[in-house]
Amino acid sequence: MKRTVWIAAAIGAAAWIALGYEDAGRFLFEQETFEGNGRTCLTCHGKDTGTISPQDAQRRFALNPRDPLFRHDGSDDGRGNGVNRMLTEATILVEIPLPANVRLADDRYARTVTLRRGIASTLNTPALDRVLMADGREPSLTSQARNAIRGHAQAKIEPTPGQLEAIARFERGGSFFSSFAMRAFAEGGPEPALPAGVTEPEKRGRRFFEDVFDPNDLRPGACALCHSGPMLNQTNRFFAPPLGGRFQNVGVSEFNRAGNPVRTFIFRNADGSEQTVASPDPGLALITGQARDANTFKIPSLRGLRKTAPYFHDNSARTLEDVAEHYARLFEVLIPGKPVVLTAQEKADMAAYMRLLE
Repeated sequence: MKRTVWIAAAIGAAAWIALGYEDAGRFLFEQETFEGNGRTCLTCHGKDTGTISPQDAQRRFALNPRDPLFRHDGSDDGRGNGVNRMLTEATILVEIPLPANVRLADDRYARTVTLRRGIASTLNTPALDRVLMADGREPSLTSQARNAIRGHAQAKIEPTPGQLEAIARFERGGSFFSSFAMRAFAEGGPEPALPAGVTEPEKRGRRFFEDVFDPNDLRPGACALCHSGPMLNQTNRFFAPPLGGRFQNVGVSEFNRAGNPVRTFIFRNADGSEQTVASPDPGLALITGQARDANTFKIPSLRGLRKTAPYFHDNSARTLEDVAEHYARLFEVLIPGKPVVLTAQEKADMAAYMRLLE
């Protein structure tokens, strides 16, 4: 049996805590497998980025084709066969329970659906963001850790409450921030400000992220509508209520640039009527059971963005230029009859500024 599991079982939670959350949490995060499929938290949450990119996966496959990253839901079929999806997209298979009022049109008896999603970065999130996962389904860090250990790592040994708390405390520590400014903010320091920019593209790109609004020119503040606040992850006062909203639909599932399989979900409303949603991933709707939430996802923080590619819940944007291109396409159709058409220079300016956001 693993050393940490043996200690917890033999001397109890109080003594386990006395060992020190920092050292215990680090060991549990980086090395403990709980006698599962060989994965640890570190398997999917790299030290530098908190996530895994296709380039990371390719390097690891070249070093070790049997790396635990490619097991279970990291494989093409979820049973350990094939690695193409991980090598090219770096997405894992996530099984989500269907709400009681939701069914699949092509499998009426199914009570879960398997979706392809990128690995959420652990940079800044544990200490500074209470909304966890792209669909917000986890209520706490300890719950997230427990379910990841059970599901992604296929643990044979259940983690104790003390172990889960040690992992959570370690994740809130100094190695999980994108910059010194973000760590200082987490420790009670000042809110990080928007950088002014040094180059001309950076200075021009800043206007998209300022909390301003001009009804005659929708470019200034366009990104800040959903990327405001100290973490740049909430709606501002110029957007529809509520202020500080954390979920939004920005067309990722509708555009489906990742080319993921589209399925039809049937939602039964309280009055007995039904609504159908055809989507590769309905996101929040599978948590709330409300069709109006279809294709809505958590607004991610932009802090440390240049380190955490690829982007969006399905990893469909490989670069920040791809992100800018996506929003340029969205802006063109977002307001009926009033398209906002970005120039090539404006898209380049937007990407340049996003690289500054530490």
